[in-house]
Amino acid sequence: MLVDAAAAKIGKYASRESGDTLEMIERPHGGLSFVLVDGQRSGRSAKAISNLVARKVVALLAEGARDGVAARAAHDYLYTSRKGKVRADLQIISIDFESDTLVLTRNTETPALLVQEETFTWLDEASTPIGLYRKTRPSITELPLRPNLAVICFTDGVLEAGGKQFSTDAIANELRGLFTAHNGWPGAERVANHLLDRALALDGGFPKDDLSVMTMALLPRNGAPDIRRLKVQFPVPPPGARK
Repeated sequence: MLVDAAAAKIGKYASRESGDTLEMIERPHGGLSFVLVDGQRSGRSAKAISNLVARKVVALLAEGARDGVAARAAHDYLYTSRKGKVRADLQIISIDFESDTLVLTRNTETPALLVQEETFTWLDEASTPIGLYRKTRPSITELPLRPNLAVICFTDGVLEAGGKQFSTDAIANELRGLFTAHNGWPGAERVANHLLDRALALDGGFPKDDLSVMTMALLPRNGAPDIRRLKVQFPVPPPGARK
């Protein structure tokens, strides 16, 4: 099998910093994890929160902690350090070679989309953001690794784009059209870019909140060589805007 993963994100209009933080980490026992954190509100203060949470989760995953343990520890840390006054939405997608599973860990009210072949299932089990309540626990979905399996996550800014025009039904319809146009899985990068572009268009080109899309898929390998590839595009702001 082949892992196909990608993300696309943009900050709220007229805000110097995106309050969303995205990190990727190779798991010590084999596999890959993507961590997406949406800090409370937007801008620099939200970025500080999302960075804090993402660093905590990534450090624990790098030490071999399970995803649920890392999510709970990040919650305890945020809850204690900010006295229950600050929240963050946390989502982790992992390909775990130790357990041979795809794991989705959610502490967010925003649903995620599971794609099996071309069947769409919304993972919308009630899940509380971290940092607010003492006994917060993550929602965890674990599935055996198999080809043609994908998970798509996004922050609430995507779902609320255009005054909540980008509903779960609208997102599913967009993806069905994309799948049809490409006779199957269109590729993680194309999926992430398409959903971000659509949300951005619904906001009139001026995002009303931070927008982030993260997707990871397992595909048939079909004889692909043992080559790992990573592509990053990162806009560099002018010097005066970096302060």
